[in-house]
Amino acid sequence: MAKVSDISRGTFVRYSGELAQVLEYEHRTPGNLRAFYQVKMRNLNSGKLIEQRFRPDDEIEIVRVHFKEQQFLYMDGNNVVCMDNETFDQIMIHKETLGDGIHYLKEGMNIKIYFEGDEPIYAELPLTIELEVTYTEPGLRGDTATRTLKAATLETGASVKVPLFINTGDRIKIDTRTNTYVERAK
Repeated sequence: MAKVSDISRGTFVRYSGELAQVLEYEHRTPGNLRAFYQVKMRNLNSGKLIEQRFRPDDEIEIVRVHFKEQQFLYMDGNNVVCMDNETFDQIMIHKETLGDGIHYLKEGMNIKIYFEGDEPIYAELPLTIELEVTYTEPGLRGDTATRTLKAATLETGASVKVPLFINTGDRIKIDTRTNTYVERAK
């Protein structure tokens, strides 16, 4: 067991018997009240957000995890099949482990898979990925003065809002954390 002051953003902890990842972590000292830690976590099994206050002397179990970069091969029902780039071993993880990032998976893409022992507990896509726009309405010439967005369908089937100057066939960068357009790929 470790003190709450030892955790930080991104740490994996066991809270109420369930595995969770710390999303936000803030030390507060309001006026003449006692200091406390405000921690926002995501339960990795259910995906629910947990907000909890801890006193500085509270203890919490920090879970030691390691990650490996693995290559996405294909979807198999509700599972994602990935291959270790060094040993070529294949593992299956549940598609809910990837969350919303599942819509951006493309064959051959490398993803980080976090393990507790030998069990995969969490998967993460790269921060930005490049995908091709397969369909979008054509933009009007000269209509670029405003920050107007239009819907575009990507090569993986995902839909994202893009600026008017993006056309079918363009390659764009997508932020996988916010599911938003970043820039046109070079």
